[in-house]
Amino acid sequence: MSYFIPFSSSPRAPRAPAGRRLKKSVQSSRALAGLLSAAVLAALLVVADQLIDSWSEGHLLLAWVMLWSALFAGLALIARPLRIASVATALAIQNGLAARAKARHAQADWEFALQDPRMRQELRAAHARSAER
Repeated sequence: MSYFIPFSSSPRAPRAPAGRRLKKSVQSSRALAGLLSAAVLAALLVVADQLIDSWSEGHLLLAWVMLWSALFAGLALIARPLRIASVATALAIQNGLAARAKARHAQADWEFALQDPRMRQELRAAHARSAER
């Protein structure tokens, strides 16, 4: 009977529970949604300024009030989709990074297994058992 000795490429500090990490990523994605809304607001303000500069001086106050009303209504409409998109993007990036880290760790374990004679013997035995089926 042989025993598997776990291989760790580097000592790791204890990690936070998954729920805590997910909560932190959701909070950071809310911050990302806020930044995206601010960027959209800034772009709309630039367009509004360009538009207002080209108008004549008459009825300027009424135009500004209408423009700001439309701007805030637009931001209210796109705030939720921006938050949903930023949460989905943050989770996709987090899942991708976790998958890559898992693949790197599996590759390091495989390389260690190929260098250890006991592990090579276990791999050959497992391969022979799977070929018998």
